[in-house]
Amino acid sequence: MSKIFKLIVFLVLIFVLVFFVYWKRNIFSREKIVLEILGPQEATPFEQVEYTVRVKNNGNFRLEDPSLIFIAPNNSLQNSKFYETERIDEEKFGFALNPGEEKIFNFQFQILGQEGEKKIVKALFTYKPKNLKATYQSETSFVTVLKSLPIAFNLELPPKIPISQSFSIKINYFSNLDFPISDLRCQIEYPAGFEFISSYPKGLETTEWQIPILNPNEGGRIEIIGKVSGKVGEGKIFKVKLGLVKEGKFILLKTLAKGGELSQTTVFLRQEINGNPRYVASPGEWLHYEIYFKNVGNNNLTNLVLFSKLEGEAFDLTSVHSEDGNFSIGDNTLVFDWQKVPQLQYLPPLSEGKVEFWVRVRDDIFNLKDPLLRNVVFVGEVREEFVNKIASKLECIQNGFYFDEVFGNSGPIPPVVGSSTTYTINWQVKNPYSDVKEVKLRGRLPDNVQLTGQIFPQEETPKFTFDSASREIVWNIGDVEKGLGITKPPKSIFFQVSIIPREDQRGKEAILIDNVEIEYFDSWAEITVKNRIQNLTTNNLKDPNLSKEMGIVQ
Repeated sequence: MSKIFKLIVFLVLIFVLVFFVYWKRNIFSREKIVLEILGPQEATPFEQVEYTVRVKNNGNFRLEDPSLIFIAPNNSLQNSKFYETERIDEEKFGFALNPGEEKIFNFQFQILGQEGEKKIVKALFTYKPKNLKATYQSETSFVTVLKSLPIAFNLELPPKIPISQSFSIKINYFSNLDFPISDLRCQIEYPAGFEFISSYPKGLETTEWQIPILNPNEGGRIEIIGKVSGKVGEGKIFKVKLGLVKEGKFILLKTLAKGGELSQTTVFLRQEINGNPRYVASPGEWLHYEIYFKNVGNNNLTNLVLFSKLEGEAFDLTSVHSEDGNFSIGDNTLVFDWQKVPQLQYLPPLSEGKVEFWVRVRDDIFNLKDPLLRNVVFVGEVREEFVNKIASKLECIQNGFYFDEVFGNSGPIPPVVGSSTTYTINWQVKNPYSDVKEVKLRGRLPDNVQLTGQIFPQEETPKFTFDSASREIVWNIGDVEKGLGITKPPKSIFFQVSIIPREDQRGKEAILIDNVEIEYFDSWAEITVKNRIQNLTTNNLKDPNLSKEMGIVQ
């Protein structure tokens, strides 16, 4: 009996052992699933990075309905668009992952952000073990730290900021990347008490600027003129950000902050050009500079020296002259000392003095990168920077012809009283300096001059109008880009007029068109410009086949 019992017990143990082994082999464990991400531990913004996701089934179960979700870090780009997640479903993954099988997937994109920022990459793997109803998920992550973006970015700010006086803030940038970048923006945060005056270039707002496409080994500068109010010794912090705008979102790439201390000045400086503190100059124009200095302190000032440094390429430095100042082309500086200017020798509190000089603006400014007139004035420790803009100067050419190949004219030459003679008038517009808007060219036809209706080119016809009551013709050109007539053909229109000279015009020249004026809005200088053009008569045509006598009415 004991032998039979022992045999039964032995058989039961064998059965339990076999059942345990079978049961253990059919227990699913997620630890058997290998999910890992391989990638760079460090990356530079805009650099194309690659991550490898490896999935392996080390278990005994066939994994069905597999799906892999790859989650990129925030502010990632792929093909210049935001890249967030990518799903590898059955179509790409396969319908199952068998025991011992391995799958590898690669993901490439760019990561944007600041230096030192930790970017987390994630992978989620969902699956269903064969013969089991439950769906399982495994996940893993990987961290990449961003290195510094190779774009130099710095802020220039005076350590001592004069209270309630204008001063300059300069933001400089330079690309050391080997590829161009677009959609860059620069933002600034001003301290309390700051008053914005102007900036170059003009910003989208007073706190944000769009940076043109930045090519390798190129850079630029944003200059802001403003004032700050506060107490002497108070610190003022300016914060600047460089970022990229994609789909309306600002992605921060670099940030920096710099401070200055408010100081009380003893001399107040102001400047006028041709009698105007905010004068907008024109190419080729003579400028009369007047620099005023006032003692705003409590003590007498003696034996002062005033320096006026002309910066930029827009000045014709060979034209500088002054009765009381000495000019040196080497450093482009006028020096006014107390031996020639009495107010610099002795300046009591609240007293004001003045120095002056003349200089001409260059004609050929169309190829200058910095179309500004910058004058930096020093008196002792006081420094003031004055910046004036140069307006665009559209060139309008008016020609008249009798012999031409555009329309072909008729009638007696010289013109005869009571008889009709037709002429062709040509207007041309050139714009060498800066973009302008709403360009209009207008003129008035005398009572005995009529339009024939002939206009060339035809596409300009809708832009050409005539008011029979005022006798005014208007050519609405619209917006005109920089370089028209220089790197691009000029804007041009031909139209034909007929004149029947009156008796009182016999023996004289007859006016074909008068009160000719070009008007436009200079978006850079932010002013409307109007320029008059000489009247066109039968005697000042540009027709080489006509003599002077042929323009006198018979």
